[in-house]
Amino acid sequence: MIAPPPPKACGKDIMDHKRIIAALPREQRKKLIEKTNGPGLLHLVLHAGAIAIVGVFIASGVPYWPVLMVVQGILIVFLFTLLHESIHRTAFRSTWINDVVAALCGFLILLPPNWFRYFHFAHHRHTQDPENDPELIVPKPETVGQYLTYLSGLPTWKSHLGTLLRNARGRCDDAFVPTSAQKQVQGEACLMLATYGGIVGMCIVSGVTLPLYIWVLPVLLGQPFLRLYLLAEHGRCAFVTNMFENSRTTFTNRLVRSLAWNMPYHAEHHAYPGVPFHRLPEFHRMIRTRLTVTEDGYARFHRSYFSELTMDRQ
Repeated sequence: MIAPPPPKACGKDIMDHKRIIAALPREQRKKLIEKTNGPGLLHLVLHAGAIAIVGVFIASGVPYWPVLMVVQGILIVFLFTLLHESIHRTAFRSTWINDVVAALCGFLILLPPNWFRYFHFAHHRHTQDPENDPELIVPKPETVGQYLTYLSGLPTWKSHLGTLLRNARGRCDDAFVPTSAQKQVQGEACLMLATYGGIVGMCIVSGVTLPLYIWVLPVLLGQPFLRLYLLAEHGRCAFVTNMFENSRTTFTNRLVRSLAWNMPYHAEHHAYPGVPFHRLPEFHRMIRTRLTVTEDGYARFHRSYFSELTMDRQ
């Protein structure tokens, strides 16, 4: 595994994220982690509404509708960021809303939400720890070929399907899944696979192909865009425990922040995971001067990443 470069401190003392959070007044911390349903429900309506509208356009066969499948795919695969927020149970105040939304999002992108909760919480506990962070089981791309394969999304779909099949057979051997949760994880995988099978069967019997064009093909086309986004979260960040060094905040426009449920504020999220998505901009303003690993846009991040890969090759 290629060691990432050290973070650029820009002339600032690099402080541990725990010290910075602890320095915030108690009332300020309490306000930051306060959960509510309103912002999440509004954001959900806008995101789901966009998917429904684009789906109607595709189904109606409007001019250039195949191009809209890319748009539809981006909208659907970025439900991953809502799934992520929901498994933290910070997208909404109501636990049941978080769990229902997580189940729906996970179903649409082939990612079992309960299993993913255990995976993701292990990632938070061991961020950028090569021995224990499950995100590093498959290392970040270290060659041009690995980079292009990663962006294709094919390894992601293979991994998701493999996880579902393994879990459904009761063979989940992931260390981060407790024994007490094995039956729940198995039942979840069986239900998802049975539902997928039922949809495929109904489509074959009825001759309906619409799901292929408003869901299946779009998510295949949209996955590379999610990969471009996700690589920036920790790619080439330091293998240390300080969340301001092992996670990256990427400055981007309002549209991308909205699509990703404010997760471009990723160092902030890792520093204080209890902060709901709609309060991350506020939290960012409080600690912006302490951030040590940032990037001005995703295009710039990938130009730098690709350039480093080609230099490593030489």
